[in-house]
Amino acid sequence: MNSGEASVSVIDMATRQVVRTLPTLREPSHWALTPDRSKLYIADASGNALFIVDPRTGTAIGHKTIADPYQLGFSPDRRYLVVNALRLNYVDIYRADDLTLVKRFEAGKMPSHLDFAPDSRTSFSSMQESDTLVAFDLNNMTVRWTSKVGATPAGVLWHNGKVLVCVMGADHVAEVDPVDGKVLRKIKTGVGPHNIFLTPDGKTLYVSNRIGGSLVALDPVTYELRRTYPFRAAGPDDVSVGPDGKLWVTLRFREQVAVLDPLSGNYGTIEVGRSPHGIFLSTELSRPGLITAETL
Repeated sequence: MNSGEASVSVIDMATRQVVRTLPTLREPSHWALTPDRSKLYIADASGNALFIVDPRTGTAIGHKTIADPYQLGFSPDRRYLVVNALRLNYVDIYRADDLTLVKRFEAGKMPSHLDFAPDSRTSFSSMQESDTLVAFDLNNMTVRWTSKVGATPAGVLWHNGKVLVCVMGADHVAEVDPVDGKVLRKIKTGVGPHNIFLTPDGKTLYVSNRIGGSLVALDPVTYELRRTYPFRAAGPDDVSVGPDGKLWVTLRFREQVAVLDPLSGNYGTIEVGRSPHGIFLSTELSRPGLITAETL
């Protein structure tokens, strides 16, 4: 999803070649796979649209007008689609089946990334300009709590009963208690951690330090730093994992996607559009369970 040039690059994973480019309106950023896996929603924030793509073939199906979708995700119980409207400062709750707006929250400035509690009772959104993480009760449609987590928070991940938040204005990921929003500890990862992902086997956490130019692998239990992969001046952002274990990483500052071997540390690159952002691999469709960007 090339945020800087209003397009989506469709890549053949075998040949690592761009086979076609889909036009969008302005600023495609992140994606959400519908629970039945029939459609991939691509958020075009300043274009005020969801672009709909066949996740198996990468062909365009259509689009739907929606207010400023930046980051989005379906609740695990499939009831709601939660959308962070970064520019308009909304967190919008839609019915998952027909995209009817249920509730609009104005709970902070620049709502960025989000994730859910496994029981679907709570969603969590980072507010970049408010330096907060906000918990939303999806049963009562109320704000449960607001917590100051650090300067410019971004990526959010539910993990082992806690919420992890990348604090882009610092060098750490904050571990937050989902009950009351208390910051329990700070996990150093590098300069400007932007996003965090858990591998499908649950054995590795990856954090992209976009400002510092690195991807780091953490132990998912102890949070010990296992390895650092340098991407100097490249702005690593979103990650997905291929069936061979290779990591596909968008490089925001290089107009490239990197394909990284996590064992050797070597990687090749694929030229795409300006400011590549979200990435989805169709090979994920063979994996059982809920498929989200946060769980690769």
